[in-house]
Amino acid sequence: MEIANWYSVAKSLHLVGMVSWMAGMFYLVRIMVNHAMAFDRQEPDRSILKEQYVIMEWKSYNIILKPAVVITWSFGVMMLFIQPVWLSQGWMQLKLFFLLLLTGYTHYLKGHIKQLEAGTSSFTHIHYRALNEVPTVFLVAIVFLAVFRDRINYLMLFGGLVFFIGLMAWGIKKANSKGGG
Repeated sequence: MEIANWYSVAKSLHLVGMVSWMAGMFYLVRIMVNHAMAFDRQEPDRSILKEQYVIMEWKSYNIILKPAVVITWSFGVMMLFIQPVWLSQGWMQLKLFFLLLLTGYTHYLKGHIKQLEAGTSSFTHIHYRALNEVPTVFLVAIVFLAVFRDRINYLMLFGGLVFFIGLMAWGIKKANSKGGG
């Protein structure tokens, strides 16, 4: 197989991994939102829901997220072996930095599963709603870096991200305020 075909295979699987990673994070944290809300329920509903949510959280983490992270990183590294010049480019270095942060965030979520399972989480459903938006910020940044590459305007990227984060924070606050639904 030609190197161009190997690159296309690696890129395709890298994108499949990335989409699965994002879907897994959105799904996991949405379960956490519901799990946190279940603490306000009366028994026996609270215990039944807690048990079910813990099962769902661990399955989404172990069956969706962990493999997706491995697939994304493995095929991303394969692409870098095929195109090593990208490692010297600023957009790729920033993309890799965001990917490292996103990987750390994924492991951070594992800690929250443990806290929810133990009943020691101090986060409310509103905190988890906010955590559910974190992957969106990474997704936007990484996609813009990958698409624009060396044509990226870093000031516009970071300004846009700050504006986007502000809009999301306003939306979360509005949605959870009295009368906001």
